[in-house]
Amino acid sequence: MTSIDVNSRGPLGGSDRRIPAYGSPLWRRLLVSREATVIGALILAWVVAAIAVPYFSSTTTLTFLLLDTAPILMIALPMTFVIMTGEIDLSVGSTVGLSSVLLGLLTQAGAPFGWSIVLCLGLGLVCGALNGFLVTVIGLPSIAVTIGTIALYRGIAVGLLGTTAIANFPAFWLNLAQADIGTTGIPVIMVLIVVLILAFAAVLHFTPFGRGLVALGLSSDTATFSGINVNRSKFISFLLTGAVSALAGVFWTLRYSSARGDNATGLELSVIAAVLLGGVSIFGGKGALPGVIAGVLLIGVLQSALQLANVSSDAITIVTGVVLILSVITPQIINRTRRRRPRAG
Repeated sequence: MTSIDVNSRGPLGGSDRRIPAYGSPLWRRLLVSREATVIGALILAWVVAAIAVPYFSSTTTLTFLLLDTAPILMIALPMTFVIMTGEIDLSVGSTVGLSSVLLGLLTQAGAPFGWSIVLCLGLGLVCGALNGFLVTVIGLPSIAVTIGTIALYRGIAVGLLGTTAIANFPAFWLNLAQADIGTTGIPVIMVLIVVLILAFAAVLHFTPFGRGLVALGLSSDTATFSGINVNRSKFISFLLTGAVSALAGVFWTLRYSSARGDNATGLELSVIAAVLLGGVSIFGGKGALPGVIAGVLLIGVLQSALQLANVSSDAITIVTGVVLILSVITPQIINRTRRRRPRAG
C-alpha cells in the first residue's frame, strides 16, 4: 500500500484525496512531488524567458517582478495556513484596501507614521478576528463569510475616501518601500518577506501547531479526537491572514504612493491561485510553503515575460487562468487514474 484514500470536505465541497506514502524514501518524496514540479517549472520558465525575451534578465525586470509579487507572496503565507485547514479567506484584497485607506487618513490627520502602521496592523487583526469568529464560533462556511466581508471591508474603504486618493506620505518610507539592496535589483521589502517565509515555514513544518493544521485539514473529527483545538487553530489562521494583509496594504500604499479605496481590488484571486498552483489542496490537509513560493514566482515570471513580449493584458489573463485551471485539474486526474489501476488488476 503506497497511499491512503481520504474523504473530506473543503470550502468548495467534498473530494477524495490521497495521503502521500510516507514509507517511501525521503529523496523520492522530495523529487517526485507537486512542489518539485512547480519549482522545476519555475526554473524552466525563468531560463526560457531569459533566453527568448529581450531585457527579461535585466536587474530592472527583476526589481519590478519582485515588487509586483511582494504583496501576493506576503498574503500567500497565511493563506496557505487557512486553506490547509480546509477553509478559505476571500476578503484579503479588501483588507489590503481598507488598511491602505486607514494609513492615508491617519497620515492626513498628522498621526506619527510608525503608530499609523501599528494601527493598520491592528485593523487587520480585527478583520481577521471577525472572519474567524463567524467561522469558528457561529459555525458559518468560510466561503460565505468571506464573500460577505469582502464586500463589507471594500465598502467601508470606498465609503471613507470616495473617489479621492491620499498621496502625501513621508519621503523616507516611500523611498524605503521602493529601494533596492545595493545594485542587486532585489527590493529591500524582500528582507521582510524572507523573515516572514522563515517564520511561517518554521511554524507550519516544525511545530505541533503546524502539524495540527495539516491534520485537521485531512479530517477535523480525527484531529479533535487527537487533542487538537480545531476552532482555535482556524481562528489563529484567520488572524494571521488579516494581519499580513494589512501589512501588505501598508506596502502597497507606499509602493504606489497612493491610498485609495479600490487598492488591491481582485488581489485575493491572485493569492489563492498562486497557493493552489504551489500544490496546496483546495480541500485542505496537503501542501508545503516551498511550492507556494515557487507558485507565486512562477505566475510573476509568466506575466513579466509576456508583458515584455508585448502580449496584451487580456491574453496574459487567459494564459494565467489556463495555467491555474490545469494546476487544479491535473492532480485530480492523476489521483483518479491511480485509484482505478488496482481495481483494473
